[in-house]
Amino acid sequence: MRKKVIAANWKMYKTPPLARDFVPPFQAEVGAHTRDEIVFCPPFVCIPAVVEAVKNSSFEVGGQDMHWEKEGAFTGAVSGHMLQAAGCTHVIIGHSERRQYFGETDDTVNLKLRAALVVGLKPIVCVGEVIQEREAGLTEDVLRRQCSVAFRRIAGESAHTIIIAYEPVWAIGTGKTATPELAGDAHRVIRAEAAEAFGDEIAAKMRILYGGSVKPDNAKALMTHPEIDGALVGGASLDPKSFAAIVRY
Repeated sequence: MRKKVIAANWKMYKTPPLARDFVPPFQAEVGAHTRDEIVFCPPFVCIPAVVEAVKNSSFEVGGQDMHWEKEGAFTGAVSGHMLQAAGCTHVIIGHSERRQYFGETDDTVNLKLRAALVVGLKPIVCVGEVIQEREAGLTEDVLRRQCSVAFRRIAGESAHTIIIAYEPVWAIGTGKTATPELAGDAHRVIRAEAAEAFGDEIAAKMRILYGGSVKPDNAKALMTHPEIDGALVGGASLDPKSFAAIVRY
């Protein structure tokens, strides 16, 4: 059985005090939750506050992005070494909003993924199609391209910590959700691409999450599908009770 990952992507929300104050009521709702890997991905300025707040729990903390260089003249960027030193264990790479608004490409996703693995961060690599691509029947082609480029120059023995998040772009923040069956089909394509890159054994163990308007009322249907190994949750993770309801699915 693959241990599910439920990651909260807080995007550009919360100040450090608000981020810190989120954890106690959430923990009160879920208790000593060990069934799933729970990861909070706050804005960079909130990472120290969340790391401090979760230190006596099994919860983990991730960054929302990273640069592929260790250091350098890259104003506004944060490296994997910096995230790790701040207490992060995970990092989101290639989120659709990074692709849409900040020029992220399949090639930069690959650079960041390789850099994350070097420093020991667990990468949550986002892939997914826009509505025009789905309506044109190109979903499988898009996923295969995104995965094949992301997986370039990564040795199989380094790939076991990679987590993939399938996020159909048309479902992010829109209230629309891919059915468990649609998501399952996409996850099988991703797993096949992982098998081609790293072998069947690693692909069978790779966690593939669903992200796209995950809410308390659809979490159980999504999370109990055999191909869905967790969720990357956006807006519904901003409230402790809402996120706890998803975690308890």
